[in-house]
Amino acid sequence: MKYCSNCAGPLSVAVPDDDNLPRHICDGCGTIHYLNPKIVTGCLPVYEDKVLLCKRAIEPRLGYWTLPAGYMENAESTTEGALRETREEANAEVTISHLYTLTSIVHVNQVQMLYLAELDKPEFSASSESLEVRLFREDEIPWDELAFTTIRNALQFYFEDRQKGTFPLREVILRGN
Repeated sequence: MKYCSNCAGPLSVAVPDDDNLPRHICDGCGTIHYLNPKIVTGCLPVYEDKVLLCKRAIEPRLGYWTLPAGYMENAESTTEGALRETREEANAEVTISHLYTLTSIVHVNQVQMLYLAELDKPEFSASSESLEVRLFREDEIPWDELAFTTIRNALQFYFEDRQKGTFPLREVILRGN
């Protein structure tokens, strides 16, 4: 960050009074600019004994499989964002059950929230963000072609929890690649 979004003045990095972390501070108007983690929200859509995955048509990890998820937009809740991302990436409608995985991805300043969801009908298709969208049984999951550790974790949790018949909130902290 180089310039103030309030007055366009140059910024310096310093620890403000009554704070303990360096922040971008405007040299002109004194506005303190806080840079905070981005929130990624999405769904783990289930239909019968299968989960819905999308093959990414965009970077990062173009051509790898993922769950429908993406950055939250302003003026939406995390569930609204999860539903929107599922529509955008899979052209699918789901009914959200509950927050299922909450992952702090410390090294990239993200928080990922995935909701367990029921795919209302087996109707879905690729979009501008997905090369392919498909339902997978557990034994069909392309484990070596998953885009992100968070997706692998969520799927492993789901299949473990499905055997137990209970789906508790899973919280994970990732601190490195």
